[in-house]
Amino acid sequence: MLVLMATSCATLGIMTIGSAQCRAARALVELDQAALAEAAGVSRNVIVDFEKGRRTPTRNNLAAIQAALEAAGVIFVAENGEGPGVRLRKR
Repeated sequence: MLVLMATSCATLGIMTIGSAQCRAARALVELDQAALAEAAGVSRNVIVDFEKGRRTPTRNNLAAIQAALEAAGVIFVAENGEGPGVRLRKR
């Protein structure tokens, strides 16, 4: 399981998705920023700025990003003693 500490976080309900989680999740499912943006229905700049810690996406955009990554097979892991992380869903 890949676990990364979040550097820039945005709150979505009770789950927190960080910029590092977004980058790691994309890598796990082999999506580039453009493909994630298209799948989430947001601009590529939203993904780029979020992953670089420049800004936090709106609640709706963050939900769309999370939903797109989850649909691709990512599971976001909450605090587990080592910090938030991501892993692949069993196929």
